[in-house]
Amino acid sequence: MDLLTQSARAQLAALEAGATSAVELLDLTLARIAAVNPALNAVVALDAAAARAAAQASDARRRAGTAGALEGLPITVKDAYSTQGLVSTGGAPAYRDRIPEADAAAVARLRSAGAVIVGKTNVPLFSGDFQSFNAVYGATNNPWDVSRTPGGSSGGAAAAVATGMASFELGSDIGGSIRWPAHACGLYGLKTTWGLVSLRGHVPPPPGVDAENDLGVAGPLARSAADLDLILAVIAGPPALDGVKPQLAPPRASEPKELRLALWLDEPMAPVSRAVADAVSEAARLLAGAGATVEATARPAFAFAEAFEVYALMNHAITVAGLPEKVRERLAADAAAYAPGDLAHKALQARGALVGAAEWAALRARRDALKRAWEAFFDTYDAVLMPPAPVAAIHHDHGRDIHGRSLDLGDGATLPYFDFLKWSSLATVAQLPAAVAPVLHSPGGLPAGVQIVAAEGADRTAVAVAGMLESLTGGFVPPPLVTRL
Repeated sequence: MDLLTQSARAQLAALEAGATSAVELLDLTLARIAAVNPALNAVVALDAAAARAAAQASDARRRAGTAGALEGLPITVKDAYSTQGLVSTGGAPAYRDRIPEADAAAVARLRSAGAVIVGKTNVPLFSGDFQSFNAVYGATNNPWDVSRTPGGSSGGAAAAVATGMASFELGSDIGGSIRWPAHACGLYGLKTTWGLVSLRGHVPPPPGVDAENDLGVAGPLARSAADLDLILAVIAGPPALDGVKPQLAPPRASEPKELRLALWLDEPMAPVSRAVADAVSEAARLLAGAGATVEATARPAFAFAEAFEVYALMNHAITVAGLPEKVRERLAADAAAYAPGDLAHKALQARGALVGAAEWAALRARRDALKRAWEAFFDTYDAVLMPPAPVAAIHHDHGRDIHGRSLDLGDGATLPYFDFLKWSSLATVAQLPAAVAPVLHSPGGLPAGVQIVAAEGADRTAVAVAGMLESLTGGFVPPPLVTRL
């Protein structure tokens, strides 16, 4: 069996048993990168010498009995995060030669726990797209079909984990940037509860700015749900390594028969492809067959449109704040052409440019109402099953007019490109945790998964449901690009 496509926990077990060493595992990983990365362009920066020194130090710690929780696991890091001594571009030509003097907060936690950082993985410019391409490194391909994207913005991360070029990855998510790539590449991913994992050292915002916005989070991508739990225990907490560790709430259930779930699939405002609908429905069927209660009509007490509008305006306000003044002025001028309640994506982007302090306070009040509705809902239900994205992995489309791109639903139906944000918005705006688990493969062979949203702070419940599904589906399947090696 290929050790590199086994779970991180399985790799740790091999290290602990002496079946392999950190140096040997690193050598296997570097060989895998050499074999697979030319077809994918997922790993865009590599420091084999530093990784070897770290692996040797890791083996020494294990011999001394001082191994950390992630001791000896070779990992890559999304290029949105600062990594000490390793180029960190954020996908931006202006940062092509930027080599940070310190790790991002979450990266520091991983390194302190014994993870061996091998390299960086590709992102779109400033993590601002649903595909992973930029002018510094080019485009990353999906390991299931190289004519398609692995998603974005953690697309390089997902491609690396799916092919065994990394034991796991650290991603980030404000608009589905962990969940969509996990779904597109057949992985497990976790968008954490907002504030649980520090985003300090992430670009955007610009290097040296430590402000954290109201929506973005850090989280892991992995080949098993148990790995998500393992990594979460390391990265959760404040920036300082010696800071107070949060107490992660235990899962609400340990087996399906203890679960009460809602299924949110039929949403007129957010249609999905047949492949995605089949995956979500199959997840519900499997869990119900294993004893879970699954209710298809239960909903929190708000309209989908309200949640999406609040999310989109907040997200665009955050994004626009980092744009050049001339661009902000143009977007603000464009807003005059749209009605106040216009939910078209171009309208929401322009309206977001007009959000000032008073408007932001009003949006936060609306967001708090959504959070209260979710809180009441989770008094009854443990989690909600819903689509992670409207479609499976899409063909590369790098058209300059991002609003001119579209998503193919099949049978001649299309959606606007920014509809990627709709299903991810529900958890993000309310600062809730959401896991993604692979469920099945479409007739064309592409993976498709389900999104599992849980109550605020109940990250381990979302992960536990993903783990239950893993036991019912058989879990991660390596792509043919790897199995043919």
